[in-house]
Amino acid sequence: MTHPPDLLPAVRAVPFARDLADHGDRPAVVTADGVLSYAELAGRVAETARRLGPQRRLVLVTGANTVDALVGYLAGLHGGHPVLLVPGDGPATRALTEAYDPDVVIGPVDGAWTLHERRIGSAHELHPDLALLLSTSGSTGSPKLVRLSHTNLQANAESIAAYLGVRETDRAATSLPLHYCYGLSVVNSHLARGAALVLTDRSVADDCFWELFRQARATSFAGVPYTFDLLDRVGFAAMNLPHLRYVTAAGGRLAPEKVVRFAELGRRSGWDLFVMYGQTEATARMAYLPPDLAASRPEAIGVPVPGGEFRLAALPEQPDGVGELVYAGPNVMLGYAERPADLASGRTVTELHTGDLARRGPDGLYELVGRRSRFAKILGLRVDPQRVEALLAAHDVDAACLGADDELLVAVAGEVDPARVRRLVAGELALPPRAVRVLALPRLPRLATGKVDYPALRELAAGPVAPPVPSAPAPDDDLCRLFAEVLDRTDVTPEHSFVDLGGDSLSYVEMSVRLERALGQLPPNWHTMPIGALPAPRGGRPRRRRALETSVALRAVAIVLVVGSHIPMFTLTGGAHLLLGVAGFNFARFLLTDAGRADRLRQVRSALTRIVLPTTAWIAAMLVLTDQYRWSNLLLLNSLVGPDDGRTEWHFWFVEALVYILVAVAVLLAVPGMDRLERRHPFGLPLTLAGLGLLSRYDVFGLDARYDLPTAIVAFWLFALGWAAARADGVRQRLLVTAAAAATVPGFFGQPQREALIVAGFALLVWLPTVPSLGPLNRVAGVLAGSSLYIYLTHWQVYPHLRDQPLLALVASLALGVGYAALVQRAGPVINGWLKRLR
Repeated sequence: MTHPPDLLPAVRAVPFARDLADHGDRPAVVTADGVLSYAELAGRVAETARRLGPQRRLVLVTGANTVDALVGYLAGLHGGHPVLLVPGDGPATRALTEAYDPDVVIGPVDGAWTLHERRIGSAHELHPDLALLLSTSGSTGSPKLVRLSHTNLQANAESIAAYLGVRETDRAATSLPLHYCYGLSVVNSHLARGAALVLTDRSVADDCFWELFRQARATSFAGVPYTFDLLDRVGFAAMNLPHLRYVTAAGGRLAPEKVVRFAELGRRSGWDLFVMYGQTEATARMAYLPPDLAASRPEAIGVPVPGGEFRLAALPEQPDGVGELVYAGPNVMLGYAERPADLASGRTVTELHTGDLARRGPDGLYELVGRRSRFAKILGLRVDPQRVEALLAAHDVDAACLGADDELLVAVAGEVDPARVRRLVAGELALPPRAVRVLALPRLPRLATGKVDYPALRELAAGPVAPPVPSAPAPDDDLCRLFAEVLDRTDVTPEHSFVDLGGDSLSYVEMSVRLERALGQLPPNWHTMPIGALPAPRGGRPRRRRALETSVALRAVAIVLVVGSHIPMFTLTGGAHLLLGVAGFNFARFLLTDAGRADRLRQVRSALTRIVLPTTAWIAAMLVLTDQYRWSNLLLLNSLVGPDDGRTEWHFWFVEALVYILVAVAVLLAVPGMDRLERRHPFGLPLTLAGLGLLSRYDVFGLDARYDLPTAIVAFWLFALGWAAARADGVRQRLLVTAAAAATVPGFFGQPQREALIVAGFALLVWLPTVPSLGPLNRVAGVLAGSSLYIYLTHWQVYPHLRDQPLLALVASLALGVGYAALVQRAGPVINGWLKRLR
């Protein structure tokens, strides 16, 4: 039992929690609802601390990213009460509550934040140095906790603030949970310096996170490796974040190639990347890699944090220079707690044996080379596979578990329902189901000793993917199936986005229309969002206003205008040139992703294949069946070598122009310097290229008059302007693109109606992401837009035979193109398989 009040030692408070009021009216917390000053925060903390009383008690706090949770956490530290931070009302929290019997619980009840006193006084004997209890194994429900002292918290907060150079003017976005030691270290280090927190529970995959980030003038955010995967998918490299000073990475190994890429992105954009290393047992951080070394030494964890030091403990089974990394410093925990009685213990640990194998490079930087134990980091959480195996054994499941990259692999033997195992493990560990992969086997691989053969298990896991086991559908299973069907992929997971899966402007049309039908109005950047971040499909008949993406609508309208004008059913030309602008728009959206240069070029090559193969296949067939075309048409060289006989020379000018432009742009971006320039100036580069394209549009040097330049050169500025339209961010840039189209298109054809159509199309593309529509109209527009290339190819063989019946000629031309598109779609997987075998 706790000592009587008159025998209690003087209450010890963590300085950064005790001294909040010293920062006066400086902003302390910024939320979507407003700003809370340090004085106001200190007042709320003091009031909650008074409610906790003068006697030290064990206080359980739900560590959500809310002002109420922050106040509860700080109030415990302010009053000298040991705080047990937990993730929420899940199995892990209930297990810890039962195991440690807290005296006070602070958290949400029926949506309202409450302070619930479970007893008067305390049921525990609490050591005077004890300040904080955190789970060490990723919320597995284990009663094993890390015991941290007041000195641990203050020392690590000061150390982190020192090497990051945290200023009073900084504002850190809470991109990680408060109950996670990494997320908590962001809070502690900024409060220690009087800086502000931009408090949000939104994911970096959510547009609302970045809206608040910009509005709050945030200067930093933290991420685990999975966070950086999401950043790639949401177009982080192209974001305008003028106040961003630095980004931190920890919670697991960030691949060296990603360290280099993000470090270079930061250098170009004016912010620093800090790669860090730590464990809960060290109150968060033990090492950091100076930003100026990130690009040259991306594989290193760096140097010890200020006040800390490393040594390498020799191991007999390791080569010279490699040992277990051992850390010492004022942030090393007091020790572990496995039962309430341990809360009375003082320091039992003086240095931390990390379990990581490391070596020290000639430059003094430390590098990790492996693990002594089987602990795994899954999405930044430390998970003990042995505890998972024990959990499943308690449910009569014979299982073996190991960490694999950013997922937990659970192999089960016998007649077991994999879906049940996945739900059980994910629920118990508080992990998203996508992070748990269940491998069903007839029996577990074992050594002669009878122990599980984990290397063999890892090889099995890395082998060919088995057909998916039927299971109860998760909320995003239907969407994964839809993406797999449309994109003809078998490897779709909730972490993938449309762009990740190789989606292009052709498949985008079908995907967007079908998603709109399933989900309602789509988020503006749905094609870069992970599938799991999309809203769940709605059941029944949804009541909502229908909308159609503007680029899809323009493609559908343009192809109808092209065919109708050629018949001629009406005279409203300009559709093909508008399609060239839309092509530039889609080029930027789908091919200029945040992937590396090699991946970008691979995507452009795939796009060219999807254009060239069906085009040449159709022309080859017509070359055999009719006398319309020549070899120059088949090789897409007519605009270069002729003949200029006026008969068929213009049939495929649009396809030739598009192919030439894509090849030229790919060659341009294959130059490393140009690739870097595009990433640094995603709007400026295409606008500059559009300006250069205007030299041929206005024939400044008289080349067109003398040499009859190909349309690809003369009309290139329209493609570049569409590219710039996709990259336009903010009103000024959109106005600039609109003004450029309005100033340069008139006079190009000498046909005001045609030019007005193109200018209007650009205006819609720039200012309206979607246009109002109806369900049936969406489906028709989707089919026409998705088949626009094929309609363009085939309509030349249809309408000349039906000129006397213009409407029938239009319908028949569209129908043949749609049919050819369906044929190509069916043949696609066969051709892809054939090409793979050739490789």
